[in-house]
Amino acid sequence: MKHPLESLLTAGGILLMAMLSCLLLPAPSLGLALAQKLVSFFHLMDLNQLYTLLFCLWFLILGAVEFFVLRFIWRRWFSQAE
Repeated sequence: MKHPLESLLTAGGILLMAMLSCLLLPAPSLGLALAQKLVSFFHLMDLNQLYTLLFCLWFLILGAVEFFVLRFIWRRWFSQAE
């Protein structure tokens, strides 16, 4: 019998792997001119706030990509359910 929280634990584990990937993969680096334009466009206080948002988005995007890639691989080659 499957545990009712198995899908939640699976997604959490994949997001944890994405966090580790964020530590290994460099986040996008903006030039100073572009970063200052984005700070003024989004009405942010300083560059620290911009890069905090950038790193959060980077983490979420990597987590989503890893989740869908690993889910595809699992369903395609390893799943026993036919």
